[in-house]
Amino acid sequence: MSAMPAAASGTGSKYDRLIAAAKSVPSVSTIVVHPCDESSLRGAIESAEAGIIKAILVGPAAKIKDVAARHNLNISGYELVDTPPTEAAAATRGVELIHEGRGEVLMKGSLHTDEIMRAVTAKVGGLRTERRISHVFIMDVPAYTDTVFVTDAAINIFPDLDAKRDIIQNVVDLFNQAGFGTTPRVAILSAVETVTSKIPSTIEAAALCKMADRKQITGALLDGPLAFDNAIDMEAARIKGIKSEVAGRAQILVVPDLESGNMLAKNLSYFAKADGAGIVLGARVPVVLTSRADSARSRMASAAVAALQADARRRKAPIAAA
Repeated sequence: MSAMPAAASGTGSKYDRLIAAAKSVPSVSTIVVHPCDESSLRGAIESAEAGIIKAILVGPAAKIKDVAARHNLNISGYELVDTPPTEAAAATRGVELIHEGRGEVLMKGSLHTDEIMRAVTAKVGGLRTERRISHVFIMDVPAYTDTVFVTDAAINIFPDLDAKRDIIQNVVDLFNQAGFGTTPRVAILSAVETVTSKIPSTIEAAALCKMADRKQITGALLDGPLAFDNAIDMEAARIKGIKSEVAGRAQILVVPDLESGNMLAKNLSYFAKADGAGIVLGARVPVVLTSRADSARSRMASAAVAALQADARRRKAPIAAA
């Protein structure tokens, strides 16, 4: 699939193209785990009606049917896999269906994030790969030209250098595979743009850039440490005398830890009025993590990102097997 065109100004324009791109590829079979409230069930149905996913609903059938009836949602055309009435049972069955080849994407419903991730990361029967599992927010910030990727703000609390290498490679692979473009500009964030032993994240940022030089991270342009202002603002970078292909126009923002990432993503959402799609990377299949606070638009965008990555994997698979 060709890269999506450069973003135009205006709220939502980036997500419009993202959703349109997902509609242009074959829909992906998606295991929707425990869609037992209106927002999660409606989000799955709307994504299916848009042609982005083929939804298989997994959870206590009576409860799902009751939610559908109370909110006038038609689920008659969807396969419904009944489970015992616990979140853990639905999560376990959802992961089993992935192993059975029934789905290319796993989607979180109304269960707690910890519950679905426990099933995904289980050492026995989970969806682990050799890569560290990580999360990325794909954010449509109205005031910024590019789609902004923020990672990791949801899974890895205090990632070490090796974990950060995987976190970066996960999101770079997503960017390159899902049609956002090629060779993304990656800013490794800290509080300052100079390396100092007093701030360990600056040392790790410098090491990650050298790892990219040595091809331990591939497919992207890295720079860091960069403070947030000189990562995303050309004038701020100019004033600080920073000259690089990344500074001032970063597309991927790699944060030092979960706390800073979570605060950055929520600041963008509430202060900059950004929409945020969320997806888990590094597992055997993309995992869509939605929040109860997500808008219908963000839910569909999350499904779209997962669908685009799943389609890229699908198209790559025959080559890999050859």
